[in-house]
Amino acid sequence: MSLNSTPSSDRVHIGFFGRRNAGKSSVVNAVTGQNLAIVSDVKGTTTDPVYKAMELLPLGPVMIIDTPGIDDEGALGALRVKKTRQVLNKTDVAVLIVDGCEGKKQCDGELIDLFIKKGLPYVIVYNKSDLCAPAPNHAENEIWVSALEGTNIYELKELIGRLAATQENQRRIVADLVSPGDFLVLVIPIDKAAPKGRLILPQQQTIRDILDADANAIVVKENQLKQTLSHIGPRPRLVITDSQVFQRVSTDTPSDIQLTSFSILFARYKGNLAQNVRGVRTLENLKDNDRILICEGCTHHRQCNDIGTVKMPGWIQKYTGKKLEFSFTSGTEFPDDLSDYRLIVHCGGCMLNEREMKYRLQCAEDQGIPMTNYGILIAYIHGILARSLEPFPEIAGILENGDHR
Repeated sequence: MSLNSTPSSDRVHIGFFGRRNAGKSSVVNAVTGQNLAIVSDVKGTTTDPVYKAMELLPLGPVMIIDTPGIDDEGALGALRVKKTRQVLNKTDVAVLIVDGCEGKKQCDGELIDLFIKKGLPYVIVYNKSDLCAPAPNHAENEIWVSALEGTNIYELKELIGRLAATQENQRRIVADLVSPGDFLVLVIPIDKAAPKGRLILPQQQTIRDILDADANAIVVKENQLKQTLSHIGPRPRLVITDSQVFQRVSTDTPSDIQLTSFSILFARYKGNLAQNVRGVRTLENLKDNDRILICEGCTHHRQCNDIGTVKMPGWIQKYTGKKLEFSFTSGTEFPDDLSDYRLIVHCGGCMLNEREMKYRLQCAEDQGIPMTNYGILIAYIHGILARSLEPFPEIAGILENGDHR
């Protein structure tokens, strides 16, 4: 992936929902200007959510999601409906397609209730205006279209664009912490788990954010940090490290230079840093046979000594001295019922958009289950969390007085 590509996690996610044969996929194709979704008169043609990253004017980079019919039937249909509802957790703008000739049904109303409950901006699209007369009056977030004839498709895109503008993430990864001309040192280990020939997404995005702030990035491996700091002269504004080498980097970074990690930055960028910091203190209260859920937002081939499934459980058990049980999820998997777990440890979430990451955090909070992330936990167990939070004084105070972790 190149540095000028917009990652899926930073695209506006536009979800298209509705009953079977309301013309949902036809509207998706009309909006995107391509045959993204298969269209058929047979009910239930769309069997799984279909994702398409693309440029959509006037919005720019977006993720279009076409979902199965919300009224699908049978055991398999129930699974499809569940997947459709899961899409809501990552949707920034919802588009409800209604068969204009039939009008809204009960399941359409239930979807609207879900949109409202989740705080989603939404538009109701009455399709098939070529077959039935549009209603003379409708709300500002309603529009009549004909996917077949292209009627009002341009106006629909404009309406979606106005709603999407209200969802733009104005927060920055690190740019708000630096001034033009500052330089930062990024510590990036290159080991067997590192993707060959490229950097991982959080590293790419952080470098780009630094450049957008007219600051400078120096990238080194962990075994080059000490020498680099001794040769560059002026102190860097900040050292940012991969969590796996946190302890070594902390040792090699003088105490008058602020230090944090990519994982902590991303907890602040698209999640809830305060909640993650509070959650990590649960380590002090774990008991034998407690269950820990370790979540990763992406799916990848597990390497030997994988951080999520090998290193993280090892670090936790060594620190607590308890005999614990671990469960693992990846990608879009995230349990609805978290009551079996005493603690959730999540990755930085670079592959998840802000809405989905916040949904997971909210699920944990609603069910009273503490949640933290990789970088915060690693810094805590190595006794350097307080130092790692120095760039964020509004968060550092969460740690109790006298606790130097």
